[in-house]
Amino acid sequence: MILLPSPWVFPPALTPCFSPQIQFADQKQEFNKRPTKIGRRSLSRSISQSSTDSYSSAASYTDSSDDETSPRDKQQKNSKGSSDFCVKNIKQAEFGRREIEIAEQEMPALMALRKRAQGEKPLAGAKIVGCTHITAQTAVLMETLGALGAQCRWAACNIYSTLNEVAAALAESGFPVFAWKGESEDDFWWCIDRCVNVEGWQPNMILDDGGDLTHWIYKKYPNMFKKIKGIVEESVTGVHRLYQLSKAGKLCVPAMNVNDSVTKQKFDNLYCCRESILDGLKRTTDMMFGGKQVVVCGYGEVGKGCCAALKAMGSIVYVTEIDPICALQACMDGFRLVKLNEVIRQVDIVITCTGNKNVVTREHLDRMKNSCIVCNMGHSNTEIDVASLRTPELTWERVRSQVDHVIWPDGKRIVLLAEGLVLFLPRAALPTFVLSITATTQALALIELYNAPEGRYKQDVYLLPKKMDEYVASLHLPTFDAHLTELTDEQAKYLGLNKNGPFKPNYYRCSSCRAQNCGIVEWLGWRDLIGHRIELG
Repeated sequence: MILLPSPWVFPPALTPCFSPQIQFADQKQEFNKRPTKIGRRSLSRSISQSSTDSYSSAASYTDSSDDETSPRDKQQKNSKGSSDFCVKNIKQAEFGRREIEIAEQEMPALMALRKRAQGEKPLAGAKIVGCTHITAQTAVLMETLGALGAQCRWAACNIYSTLNEVAAALAESGFPVFAWKGESEDDFWWCIDRCVNVEGWQPNMILDDGGDLTHWIYKKYPNMFKKIKGIVEESVTGVHRLYQLSKAGKLCVPAMNVNDSVTKQKFDNLYCCRESILDGLKRTTDMMFGGKQVVVCGYGEVGKGCCAALKAMGSIVYVTEIDPICALQACMDGFRLVKLNEVIRQVDIVITCTGNKNVVTREHLDRMKNSCIVCNMGHSNTEIDVASLRTPELTWERVRSQVDHVIWPDGKRIVLLAEGLVLFLPRAALPTFVLSITATTQALALIELYNAPEGRYKQDVYLLPKKMDEYVASLHLPTFDAHLTELTDEQAKYLGLNKNGPFKPNYYRCSSCRAQNCGIVEWLGWRDLIGHRIELG
């Protein structure tokens, strides 16, 4: 029996191992040559593929009511006189603060972390650079990391998902935030660079969503990895990139794969998408779901959530899959398994949830029926071949924010949502409670990597152990006035379990787990937040 250690251990920086052989395509756009308002509608895909997976290189629109002046051209200061931020309008901070306060009510585990932090600061000395969606829920996470002792600098991983008022509230609170809704491609990289390249401040932890921040540091500032202790990544796209680096022997620091933790897959991916897909489609199209024919590409946890929601609303749902296990699950759940070519002419909605590229090609788009709705629920914008639609013979017509009609010469049109980016963030309300689960998992992963003694984690990609998954879940149970049954000594012995868990082996994962390493051998991380120590057998 091992008791988790009481004091915090702050290990020395990991030995640098950056390989100079890592090469990325040159970044052709320069920060000092920002596109004009017209030019932003026709930016070319000139940057590296590694960096284009999580945002659109095409048009960047803002609502007509917004101030058209670029935030980069504004001189703004918060009430304390700081100008170390770049947001749409700092005057919106009061409204953003209200949204953050509302989100706090639905994020009990993060608030528990803050309460614990009044006595201990497990992230004291941590300098975290983050690149995630900037929403009220992310703001609660950032302010929790600050309460735990960390210094943070933040950019957005998506050009559409930033809530301007929330970014303003964070800037007003003293967080260096560089993000606004409707960034251009050039703005996107400029914001990331402003987070990383600052005099007198060196990040030692990375929190990424999609891998663009990690890529940028590898490409522009490789020497920074000499002081970075670890990377925490939460998306399929970003995790895939990390495993590629690891396989090639080019991963310089330990990385934590949050995406394939059970708390992320089973809750964020499944339950969050089950609710947000309907909200996103309804807000953008005002459509009725009953009787509509829908094809969902991919039956991982995101696909399962989308299919369940649409089926419950009376839609006729088809599924495409490459994995026979997920395909069999779709069949057992009552969905028709098809190839996309078989149904593309008849369906009313096409939804991608694979994390792959070119799932919906120009050939598919040409064959779609008039007014077919096309959208993406995966992190990457490569699933739909949007670039193939930017040709002279096709006309683009913006009908509302992040809703485009793409019109063929014969008058046929498709309805493209969010230009192929992930639909639910820019055009749907996300259930805060579910996001609390993922945010708590991210916070614990940062704490573990930051405080791990030198040598515990190699330069590889790791999964959170099952004990932490169970712990994150347990922190959210009081919201439902739920009461766990406890094993008796006899029952625990019969099952061969510790009474306090973990109750599932480390190799237990959901069906869509793509991890190459199935767990961490030991967990000597943070003590239980509610007072008693976690015991590991």
